[in-house]
Amino acid sequence: MTRFDQAYEEWMKSVIAQEENHRRRELLEKGLGHGTREFLRFVWFPAVRNFNDLYPEWEVRDSNNGYRYLDLAYMPGGDVKGGIEIQGYGPHARDLDVRRFKDLCWRQCLLALDDWIFMPIAYLSITDEPKRCQQFVLSFIGKFIAMDVPKNLTWLEAETIRYARRIPRPFTPSELSSHLRITDQHARRILHKLVEHQFLFVASGRQRYRSYALRTQ
Repeated sequence: MTRFDQAYEEWMKSVIAQEENHRRRELLEKGLGHGTREFLRFVWFPAVRNFNDLYPEWEVRDSNNGYRYLDLAYMPGGDVKGGIEIQGYGPHARDLDVRRFKDLCWRQCLLALDDWIFMPIAYLSITDEPKRCQQFVLSFIGKFIAMDVPKNLTWLEAETIRYARRIPRPFTPSELSSHLRITDQHARRILHKLVEHQFLFVASGRQRYRSYALRTQ
């Protein structure tokens, strides 16, 4: 059994054991959909290394007082809440009729009005671009909390890692220097050290590094 399989099994058992809502409990006992499991296996777990504050098949009300279920809800505490939906190519794109398209739009409108931060992920992105998805997940989490960083880092080094987690793309030394309010030269020294210690990697440039990104594994 892999580390993911063990963590996933323990997480699902815990979620089911704590669930008192019979509708959601029935869904959970049937098991999560293939797309959701693949997202957890190849994107979420490699990037985050745990399932803390993540709730599968989360129940929400719709405008007709009925029930809908998010593939995954991320709620690290307080009033903040994020929703993740895995969009399969068949039902959500190729075969999407007018009624289903309108319903999907209304669903996202309702989530937005209820203050959900919503992140749809295409199944094909999970299979074709898992690293890019991992970067988006870290940026998504960064909207809610400042994730732990190693205690041996300086304040500027720690904030650089948090900054890298909040943006879903490579960033330049000048962007970091502006964020930290330090010189470009100082920013480059910080970046070089974090690359050396394998917290970041060089996203572009050979002789002169132009951009950097968070290392997800």
